[in-house]
Amino acid sequence: MNPLNAIYALSFLTAAAAFLFALYLYLWVKRQKVENSRIQEVSALIAEGARAFMDKEYRTLVYFALPAAALVFLLLPSPIWTGSIVPNIQMAVAYAAGTVLSAVAGRIGIMVAALSNGRAAERAQNSLSASFLVGFRGGAVMGLLVVGTSLFGITAVLLAFRDTSILLGFSFGASSLALFAKAGGGIFTKTADVAADLTGKVELGIAEDDPRNPAVIADNVGDNVGDVAGMGADLFDSNVAAGASALVIAASLAGSEAAIMMVLCYSFLGLIASMIGIACAKVGKDGNPTRALNSSTYVTTAIYLVLTALATFLIDGFEWRIWTAAATGLLVGVIIGITTDYFTDDTKPIVKRVAKASKTGPAFTILSGISYGFLSSLPAMVGIALSALIAYKISAPLGDGYALFGIAMSAVGMLSIVGMIISNDAYGPIVDNARGLAEMGGLGEETLRVADELDSAGNTVKAVTKGFSISAAGLTVISLLGAFMSEANAVLEGLGKALITGFDIMDPSVFFGMLTGASVPAIFSAMLILGVDRNAEKMVGEIHRQFDTIPGLKEGTALPDYRRCIEIATGGALRELVKAGLFAIGATFVVGFIGGPASVGGFIAGNIISGLLIAIFMSNAGGLWDNSKKYVEAGNEGGKGSEAHKAAVIGDTVGDPFKDTAGPSINTQITVVSLVASLFVPIFAAFSIF
Repeated sequence: MNPLNAIYALSFLTAAAAFLFALYLYLWVKRQKVENSRIQEVSALIAEGARAFMDKEYRTLVYFALPAAALVFLLLPSPIWTGSIVPNIQMAVAYAAGTVLSAVAGRIGIMVAALSNGRAAERAQNSLSASFLVGFRGGAVMGLLVVGTSLFGITAVLLAFRDTSILLGFSFGASSLALFAKAGGGIFTKTADVAADLTGKVELGIAEDDPRNPAVIADNVGDNVGDVAGMGADLFDSNVAAGASALVIAASLAGSEAAIMMVLCYSFLGLIASMIGIACAKVGKDGNPTRALNSSTYVTTAIYLVLTALATFLIDGFEWRIWTAAATGLLVGVIIGITTDYFTDDTKPIVKRVAKASKTGPAFTILSGISYGFLSSLPAMVGIALSALIAYKISAPLGDGYALFGIAMSAVGMLSIVGMIISNDAYGPIVDNARGLAEMGGLGEETLRVADELDSAGNTVKAVTKGFSISAAGLTVISLLGAFMSEANAVLEGLGKALITGFDIMDPSVFFGMLTGASVPAIFSAMLILGVDRNAEKMVGEIHRQFDTIPGLKEGTALPDYRRCIEIATGGALRELVKAGLFAIGATFVVGFIGGPASVGGFIAGNIISGLLIAIFMSNAGGLWDNSKKYVEAGNEGGKGSEAHKAAVIGDTVGDPFKDTAGPSINTQITVVSLVASLFVPIFAAFSIF
């Protein structure tokens, strides 16, 4: 068998193994019993709300996806009236496939998360380890599906069309859906979370998951649509974009077949390593869930490095310099995760300092959180830059184009264990929901203590996974910038125009694009946070209305109208997500038509630098505010009901849209912008004003 065909076959087999493993874990979770009638009732409400939101969100996105597919068909890779129609059909099919596969993975992940939360709550009555296993295995279903689907999709598109440039269409489909899904899910979840916290904890002095709060179910629904479906779509997009950019660059190299084989081989070996890590995950005798999650990540990392080193040794044409670039990306990702943990873990000094500052009022909570959030961006920014620099320098001696290929493989390496990363991330909202269900089901203080410990681990690891995904997106878009330059030069050569050799900041066209691109993440973030603000205000008003008009609600003898709060969160999220997403895409077209390819290159560069800084800052600041609140609620600095607690809740309320709406949406935004630029560069080159 041809070696490349063997790699294709192994990619499909690995994806199939991931699907089968996910099915096994799903059936295992489903076999766990839920006997508490109240938990059954609330779990059903959460599942119903999540399905309703996803159905409405996907129907809304159809109105974007269909015109986008038509535009792709008409214009890409070249206008249909200028040549053969076949490549345009292929590009449109690839775009649709990327959109559909991303949506399917997110929808199945939601279903499994809704199935897992009640079971994790009831297992918390037995032991921490039993509850942990339900939460983690439920999250692992999402991790396996996302990575298996992306590997299957990339391999299928490459095998079907034998043209790596078509992968950019597949990646654009995944990215465009991820942009809207992450933004929409983030607005939904933080609308409910902010409203529930402000009215419940600050105004009424009731517990976080008190069933009297009308927003409490919407909050639990939001955990699923934002942190399961949204983050799953986000990392599906990052994984596809990293693979697509690496394959596009690989196809242009001397020895392209070996380079393509290397990308696919390293990708499926990463999935194999993740499956082994998932199978080994469990809480040890010390009962530390954070350590269990981190240990599984380190085990997966070590297995991946060994497997890829073995493949590089055994397969002709695989270069040790490229392996070193991929290994550097992965190790830098782990280091970034460790530094993120330092700034967001409630057992570390930074979170404790912010909690202590809360004793003197919310102003000091906000000031200290913002300051440490900015400080936390340094390790990640320097880590991304070093990873790119090392990969570039190590790979450059291999020949023309290999330096950029090394950077692309560094991104592939960083994302190689994404199956484990998503599993850890999806664990968070499952155990968060489990904690709420344990309270609403009246399972007792000891069960709540266990659930709180699991939830705290989920918050810490979630902050780490967000930092990891943002950093991976940074490396991915650097390689996409290289892919853009290759695509632009091919177009410019055909038009008889001067080629781009780099993006000189002294060139006014480049500088115009760079400044404009740097502003987009800030405006995009503002639009999302203002969306949360407007929507949360409506929900606060609804909560007040219900407490004022429903007899017995304050006393706990009547239940609130949970569905009305879910409807408010859904409607507001769908209104706000479209505006923000279209702004990010539209800005790229405006710059392209004004300044052409040089301006678009500057636009991408400015967007990357500004976007990474803002995303890392907001994600980490939000995470440390959240865990500072939990540290106070654990009985420190005055405990629940104290002035420190009220200040910490306000800090958490500010941080919520930072860490769960705007921050993690930015890395999807910079990927979408880079893909739009690469796909539409022929149009920009032909029709720009300057």
